[in-house]
Amino acid sequence: MAVLALFLTWRIKHKNEDAIWLWGMSVVCELWFAFSWLLDQLPKLCPVNRATDLAVLKEKFEMATPYNPTGKSDLPGIDVFVSTADPEKEPVLVTANTILSILAADYPLEKLACYVSDDGGALLTFEAMAEAASFAYTWVPFCRKHGIEPRNPESYFSSKKDPYKNKVRSDFVKDRRRAKREYDEFKVRINGLPDSIRRRSDAFHAREEIKAMNLQREKAGDDPVEPVKIPKATWMADGTHWPGTWINPSAEHSRGDHAGIIQVMLKPPSDEPLYGNNDEKSPLDFTDVDIRLPMLVYVSREKRPGYDHNKKAGAMNALVRASAIMSNGPFILNLDCDHYIYNSQALREGMCFMMDRGGDRICYVQFPQRFEGIDPSDRYANNNTVFFDVNMRALDGLQGPVYVGTGCLFRRIALYGFDPPRAKEHSAGCCSCCLPRKRKPRAAANSEETRALRMGDYDDDEMNMSTFPKKFGNSSFLIDSIPIAEFQGRPLADHPSVKNGRPPGALTVPRDLLDASTVAEAISVISCWYEEKTEWGQRVGWIYGSVTEDVVTGYRMHNRGWKSVYCVTKRDAFRGTAPINLTDRLHQVLRWATGSVEIFFSRNNAFLASPRMKFLQRVAYLNVGIYPFTSVFLIVYCFLPALSLFSGQFIVQTLSVTFLTYLLIITLTLCLLAILEIRWSGIELEEWWRNEQFWVIGGTSAHLAAVMQGLLKVIAGIEISFTLTSKSAGDDDDDEFADLYVVKWTSLMIPPVTIIMLNLIAIAVGVSRTIYSVLPQWSKLLGGVFFSFWVLAHLYPFAKGLMGRRGRTPTIIYVWSGLVAITISLLVVAINPPAGANSQIGGSFSFP
Repeated sequence: MAVLALFLTWRIKHKNEDAIWLWGMSVVCELWFAFSWLLDQLPKLCPVNRATDLAVLKEKFEMATPYNPTGKSDLPGIDVFVSTADPEKEPVLVTANTILSILAADYPLEKLACYVSDDGGALLTFEAMAEAASFAYTWVPFCRKHGIEPRNPESYFSSKKDPYKNKVRSDFVKDRRRAKREYDEFKVRINGLPDSIRRRSDAFHAREEIKAMNLQREKAGDDPVEPVKIPKATWMADGTHWPGTWINPSAEHSRGDHAGIIQVMLKPPSDEPLYGNNDEKSPLDFTDVDIRLPMLVYVSREKRPGYDHNKKAGAMNALVRASAIMSNGPFILNLDCDHYIYNSQALREGMCFMMDRGGDRICYVQFPQRFEGIDPSDRYANNNTVFFDVNMRALDGLQGPVYVGTGCLFRRIALYGFDPPRAKEHSAGCCSCCLPRKRKPRAAANSEETRALRMGDYDDDEMNMSTFPKKFGNSSFLIDSIPIAEFQGRPLADHPSVKNGRPPGALTVPRDLLDASTVAEAISVISCWYEEKTEWGQRVGWIYGSVTEDVVTGYRMHNRGWKSVYCVTKRDAFRGTAPINLTDRLHQVLRWATGSVEIFFSRNNAFLASPRMKFLQRVAYLNVGIYPFTSVFLIVYCFLPALSLFSGQFIVQTLSVTFLTYLLIITLTLCLLAILEIRWSGIELEEWWRNEQFWVIGGTSAHLAAVMQGLLKVIAGIEISFTLTSKSAGDDDDDEFADLYVVKWTSLMIPPVTIIMLNLIAIAVGVSRTIYSVLPQWSKLLGGVFFSFWVLAHLYPFAKGLMGRRGRTPTIIYVWSGLVAITISLLVVAINPPAGANSQIGGSFSFP
């Protein structure tokens, strides 16, 4: 920082009088880069590494104690949300594998519930989930019996690791072979669902047309009968119309116009273990294996024309309300449909932080995102290792990491918009959701729990129960569930230092069974009108108004004084997929950057943060909103070497010893900082370099477009729409990275292509100009060429992506490109010859 300040001071004082315009542009860009660099570095001053002890968690919550003589699990419940919207871009087989990994997670299954949000209302997704629920009766007990990892069947069976390592049971080989056969049959059924649904619908439609024709003939008698046209519906297997989106959309059956649907695929399990036996009907021997399954619920919220459904954020809020009524787990884990549980104990790892002393002030535990299917060189920095292993772990030493949209374990009460407890001690508001009510909370387990709900020092003004309908809607089921969720989410009061705790053994009682009235109430709270005149999306739940609703939701929690925690497990907690195609990657980055621009121009700007947010945390959020604007200065800076070579000038008067010394020291300090980050974070040097390269690629393409789109929305009110990122693999079955080489043109590529071409031409022009000059200025050429190569080195992965698969680009393309560059360079020299050049060169070329 000191050297940077001295260098910038020197640059401002020492102008280049020969090219003041070049000097001015470079200094402005360097000042902004210094400011941006500070925003990025300051939040890294307090990095931490955390570790969990699962043995202690088991000892405290799942061992027999005087308060819990039966040894039943005293862990709180977790509701897992899986979101999907389009079965074509998000294949149902991928979603089904994610569901199976959740159902097989190593967590008390009576405390676990899985909710699948199908925002497209597709029968294909519905029937795929039904198939997954059926296959789970084989897969989940198999995983428990043999300790399978990972518990995603597709990943497990396609793994190249030795599946028999550390397996001691003699029947493992037989069981694995049978499970593999069952899974292959399951895949065949899943892949055949689209044709099956279409054939079934066609058959039912033909039957309905025949019925209608016969009825019309009976009424018409001998009169001629006109052909009957009836809507071509999508039919379920039970012979009824699918209430969601039809294959051939029609009124009340399209993606934006359909009824709300809730279907319990797997009912809540019994409280006592249910062991299998060696039954001939069972494909595997599950003797002494608990064969119960967690609850699985399919949800598709109601959609009607004229309502703003708020995309993923609206779908998540619908799940929050429905789950509060049906299971009311005090903690919520949200996953994208392509992010599955890779570590079966990941939920327990997250619960270690929530149940620790002081854990009641943690709003969420964010896990790093890990990806599969990325090309070995990670050409476009898809793994984002610098962000997840450096920036996020650094934020963990402040107020906590930002929420990144998936792999996050939330405290339900924090999502409800309440402030953290012990507000007066921490100079923040409190969570007063446990004020006494005149009537007993609906699902209170016993009188001790009810008394606990009414204890604590809470601010009556902050939490007035009479305002709950205005905040959360008029569902009494939902309102009654709020204090119960708060109580069940508290740490154990097993030590005098634990404040706002719950008594041990309070969560060992069975939970209420589902009945028809409960499901009916859950359907009512996912209606499109329920959120009207409430605070859903404004203060409660996922926040609306941004394409990056995840960052805004986490920001609001930190702004109220909550803390978050970053949980890096030894074995990856979750794994997912990421787009490896250049165009898809640029569009993904465009969506993120546009959301950041929206945040900057909204009330969620870090400049407007409350005093409850720590200063460095505020700096981190400020960087989130500002980083896309760096693209404007970055593009100018990438054009500077070309302009320098074309004009024969440089950003400084001469390459003096002072300038070169500053440049050397800054380069060395930046290298040392990079080495420091690499050492403590454990990432590879190549990963760090890929991140630097894609920072330039994204900054010269997607980030600039994001700034323009954000400004259009703020100034002209033009709404921004994005297509869903495809989770499907490439079409080439022989090459899993075939999608990497597909070139799909997009306007985002124009700026980087222009920069590459101009810099290549400029190098040729500069070299030609210097060679033909009587008094060649090699220092300026050296500076410009080095500058250009710096730009081209960062854009190399982009250029490689444009070339497609290795060997598929004809050699003549390179020949033509070279000839064009040489021709243009000679033309520039001919039009603007260097001063003092000979009138003739070689006796054959004359210049005016």
